[in-house]
Amino acid sequence: MSLRTFPPRLVLVGVLSGLGLMACDGQSAAQASAQSAPPPEVVVTTLQPRSLTLTRELPGRTAAFLTAEVRPQVDGIVKQRLFTEGGPVKTGEPLYQLDDASYQAELAAARASLARADATLTSARLNAARSAELVKIDAVSRQDNETAVATLRQAEADLAAAQATLRSAQIRVDYARITSPIDGRIGKSAVTQGALVTANQAEALATVQQLDPIYVDLTQSSSELLRLRRELAAGTLSTTDDVPVTIVLEDGTPYQHQGRLAFSEATVDESTGSFLLRVEVPNPDQLLLPGMYVRAELGRGERADALLVPQQGIARDPKGNASALVVNGDNLVEQRTVEVSRTLGDQWLLEGGLEAGDRVIIEGLQKVRPGAEVRVIEAEHAGDHQS
Repeated sequence: MSLRTFPPRLVLVGVLSGLGLMACDGQSAAQASAQSAPPPEVVVTTLQPRSLTLTRELPGRTAAFLTAEVRPQVDGIVKQRLFTEGGPVKTGEPLYQLDDASYQAELAAARASLARADATLTSARLNAARSAELVKIDAVSRQDNETAVATLRQAEADLAAAQATLRSAQIRVDYARITSPIDGRIGKSAVTQGALVTANQAEALATVQQLDPIYVDLTQSSSELLRLRRELAAGTLSTTDDVPVTIVLEDGTPYQHQGRLAFSEATVDESTGSFLLRVEVPNPDQLLLPGMYVRAELGRGERADALLVPQQGIARDPKGNASALVVNGDNLVEQRTVEVSRTLGDQWLLEGGLEAGDRVIIEGLQKVRPGAEVRVIEAEHAGDHQS
């Protein structure tokens, strides 16, 4: 019997029934294929505690170890500049010579006055000695003897005054030759030959800076200081006062010499909420110059049982909350909410949410969901497995 003998409605029902049976067979095959597929592979890292030094990178500026502004202590005309601008100078090295003719004349007069006072003292001493002998035999009166003794005392005072005048005149002559107060490198001269300078003037003639060692002044927020002290008090950190400080130059290269923390400022700047840290750094080649911008990696504490997790193992939601996918003992995926504080290279420092021994997924995250079964490959063996 041909299809033409059946009613059209019966033919349509038969076709739809056949299609339904085919769809059921396809779905069953897909389910069977899914059930027979192996669990996806993920790469994990097992968290292990380690001891590490926590560092903080702070910005700063270099400052001279010693700075001395050279000023005249007597009035005079600059007769000669005795140094090379920008060159090194030593303590006591002459820098300027002032016209000291008037001071030399005062010095000569002071020497003459001293000689006269010394001669007067000698005469008074002889007179007093003779008077002392004569008064014993009543050859002179007691009053004349007392007068001789008083004259001797006055001569001694006059000699002391003359000596002080001579020292004062010598000091003015010495001050006319202006010398360097410290070792260091001297800058440009603010005056030239023939300029009139006055004692203790406001403008410095030149500035000498000692650059070896050199200071690096850093600023740190007071909130970081409070957090550090809380961690030290809680015992999660131990102090690292002797840890050297690494200096990073403005172009990003590390400086070859390491510094040490010299002191911390005792007050906080009200306008910035930060305080000063000063680092002392060797500078034998004088590569660092005052005013340069640098960064310093400063050790702020030692953590004995720190946990680090690779950054790719930490995810954040739109609110900024951090989480990680962990494989439990049954090889099932769990999602954990974690707390991280800072990055150390390509890793996060964990503050909570995970423990030592936890296996954190760092590769294959896009293939799994919480509750799924996975096949685990340790990160240190991932390369061998892939090859």
